[in-house]
Amino acid sequence: MAPRLWYCGCAVAFVLATVMGGVGAAPLVQPSAGHVPANLLRISIRFATPVDGSVLSRLALLNDDGSAIAAPFLPQELWSPDGTILTLLLHPGRVKTGLNAREELGPILEAGMHVSLVLDGRPLQHWQVDPVDTQGPLVPAWQLAPVRAGAREAMVVTLDGPVDGRGAGYVAIADERGRRVAGKAALSDGESRWVFTPAHPWRPGRYRLVVRGTLEDAAGNRVNGRFETPLAPEASSAAPADVVRWFRVR
Repeated sequence: MAPRLWYCGCAVAFVLATVMGGVGAAPLVQPSAGHVPANLLRISIRFATPVDGSVLSRLALLNDDGSAIAAPFLPQELWSPDGTILTLLLHPGRVKTGLNAREELGPILEAGMHVSLVLDGRPLQHWQVDPVDTQGPLVPAWQLAPVRAGAREAMVVTLDGPVDGRGAGYVAIADERGRRVAGKAALSDGESRWVFTPAHPWRPGRYRLVVRGTLEDAAGNRVNGRFETPLAPEASSAAPADVVRWFRVR
């Protein structure tokens, strides 16, 4: 049985309904778009209730002809504290270039492939594999839709590309004095749009969209870093810098 570890980081999320330990309704899969980069790094599965026993042994990543991709995942099950979200890592040694595992076994995914994730032989999601993505989220390129003062309308931020499926909480809004604005955030449109609904009507004034430096995309590229880029020794313990975008509510 694969070892279980607690994990609270970002992930690509697969939402599965479970009934008495089995899979119920059709799952909601993230990345919810039909494309993933060839250097896809993480997959997470969200169950409706805690699951007993190993799940990794029941999963497979299949080629378009139905053949299984050999050993695509690390043999670890990383669970959220409540036991409902399972995060799987595609073998980093086969994702990152220049490492022995990639040289010996080859990459897991390559551009042009069509792959499916299956659980107990049941298809969960099908993807077309795009070229490697080495560019993390570009916050300056995000488009912030205006909101009106006195209204409780949602603020919609169109991203430059999909981010990690569990990244909604890595973005927040603060007022001019730095106080966080209460509300609910969610990702939509293939994780390429961040939608924030405030708990109270907007007040006029200046606000900050604050993006944590640890926000990643599905390939592990951060806002202020790249999965393929090694950190300098003096920077290895430094916290990634957040990025701020100012906007005004009228």
